[in-house]
Amino acid sequence: MSNDFRRGVGIFLLNSEKKLWVGKRLDYISDFWQMPQGGIDGEETPLEAMIRELGEEVGLKRNFQILEESEDWLYYKLPDNLQKKVWNGKYVGQKQKWFVCKFFGSDSEIKLDCHKPEFLDWKWIDPYESLNKVVPFKRKMYKEVLSLFKNHYI
Repeated sequence: MSNDFRRGVGIFLLNSEKKLWVGKRLDYISDFWQMPQGGIDGEETPLEAMIRELGEEVGLKRNFQILEESEDWLYYKLPDNLQKKVWNGKYVGQKQKWFVCKFFGSDSEIKLDCHKPEFLDWKWIDPYESLNKVVPFKRKMYKEVLSLFKNHYI
């Protein structure tokens, strides 16, 4: 089963006020917002992928601290109508290691265009609000992430 899922990472990025970073995707015109995430390249470790993705998607190379990594992989499945379109139809979904990071820099350090941009906007929100903002097929996984990391924001 797990070979049908693309390996990836997710980043639960909190600021000093325990607000969660979410971005609005460029490639999917909607009002859905998500936490930074991405695939693990080649021989990369999940930690290396997380650091790379945080730099590429949010523009952060410093002023953050990794607080915790999920012990287990968390899964989401793509809806049937997207499975043939996403990742050239190779995967049915994604399995991800999740990381909680604390950002202690200035919002001006956040840059969405450091790499090929994936987000057109971003904001800090209450972590629970992410359940109403994320694309529905990721909602179950977001609930797991919120539960797993609640000691960092409650």
